[in-house]
Amino acid sequence: MSPERLNERLRKTLSRGRVAETRPAGCPDIPLYLFDPAVLEGPLSHDEAQAVVAEPAYWSFCWASGQVLAQWILEHPDIVRGKVVLDFGTGSGVVAVAAALAGAARVIACDLDPAALDAAAANAELNGVVLEFFEDWNRRPEDIDLVTAADVLYDPENRPLLEVFRAAAPEVLLADSRVRNLGNDRYEKQAVIEARTWPDLNEFEEFNRVRIYRVKAGG
Repeated sequence: MSPERLNERLRKTLSRGRVAETRPAGCPDIPLYLFDPAVLEGPLSHDEAQAVVAEPAYWSFCWASGQVLAQWILEHPDIVRGKVVLDFGTGSGVVAVAAALAGAARVIACDLDPAALDAAAANAELNGVVLEFFEDWNRRPEDIDLVTAADVLYDPENRPLLEVFRAAAPEVLLADSRVRNLGNDRYEKQAVIEARTWPDLNEFEEFNRVRIYRVKAGG
């Protein structure tokens, strides 16, 4: 998957958009193709701003929770080693790539957005790892050992995903910066780590504080 394919995807949202290889500060060992802020030499036009709001290219940024979860996996490889891992809402694919680098037996990147799957494929190739890709969560394999997810609870209507994940696999590893209290005792807080979206979107400071949660097998 070439970066030019990602540029084509990005230009559907932002006509002057392009990606560039970069290393997010929160997980510097994983290079990624992400939005190149150098193209924004001036403010967005009205039409550009409307396009970005209507069809945001989430996959072209590495969000704080994704960076933190990816780095956590690299520092705790025993969590994924030898396991079948499904990364839900994979976006840029950073968490899926980290799981593969850390020794997972099989890593599945799942995202509704075909452009995100293209990004995950390009970033997997950039890091020399192999991923599988699924657009439909409901058609996922049945032998999943671990579900990973980062920043998927931004909408209150997504809260039921907590139990959906638990039903899908014996273990869950979740990172979130939007919800202070999950309201689910099965999810044990592992750490709170500071990070910023890359490239930086100057979000509220509260969204730079990432909480990692884990549901262990039998929990």
